[in-house]
Amino acid sequence: MEEQWRGTLYPTRLPQFHRADPPPGLENRIRWVWIPEWNLGPGRVSRQELLPFPALNLVIQPGGVTLSGPATRRSFRDLHGSGWAVGLLLRPAAVPFLAGDPGQLRDVEIPFDAPDLLAGIRTAMAADGGNDDAAAGNDDDDGGARRRARAVAAAAAWLQSRVPAPSPEAELANRLEELIRVDPALTRVDQAAAQLGVSVRTAQRLAKRYVGLPPLMMIRRYRLQEAAERLRTEPGTIIADIAAELGYADHAHLAAAFRNVLGLTPSSYRRSADAGNPTATG
Repeated sequence: MEEQWRGTLYPTRLPQFHRADPPPGLENRIRWVWIPEWNLGPGRVSRQELLPFPALNLVIQPGGVTLSGPATRRSFRDLHGSGWAVGLLLRPAAVPFLAGDPGQLRDVEIPFDAPDLLAGIRTAMAADGGNDDAAAGNDDDDGGARRRARAVAAAAAWLQSRVPAPSPEAELANRLEELIRVDPALTRVDQAAAQLGVSVRTAQRLAKRYVGLPPLMMIRRYRLQEAAERLRTEPGTIIADIAAELGYADHAHLAAAFRNVLGLTPSSYRRSADAGNPTATG
């Protein structure tokens, strides 16, 4: 399934948004780099509603760097004025070098002390003429592409210097997360452990150290993301069929998971996603 909008509940609300693959050699430490840029009129706000990946994000904005822990519920960011962000969706192998105990960061975003990273990204995101407000969307497409390429390179260089190549155990944690992410038929921890060739206890330990969530919660998050994606992009598919294909016992179990995490039912989400969702309010 195309992952460009996976985890984004209402893509039509997004400002200018780009995802870049990690540079060669860093695929085992970064899933991708995401870069939104926005320029909203006075008094206007764009709310970005997300069903986050079961992962950590390192986020650089003009005012500082933050580390977002694994989320257990829907989250949102309100954008206003003009600005930009450069985010690194981290693979599990990178996590111990940035967060000693990722479980303590559940549903939390904390300041992260990385002045050299901030300086490098701010320089990269400035317009070719040196204007730090370029990300408001005032430069041309070629200039924007150059800016974003510089930002990806700067972020990658910083991460390469800070996070070494994964150990065998860290690679195993990456494989666990990858199995859960790509196989919609995988719905139980013992299935993941068997495919990985480890015990259930080992799978649980890897998830705790490298993600900060139990593996069952990781499974449920990825399945819920897929369900939301299919509800939005396949309006003709019967909800009960989506539930069955993603391992839910029936429509009611999928509906319960939606209400618990998103606060709405699958059918109401499908209607709201199909309604267009204006990009800004106010």
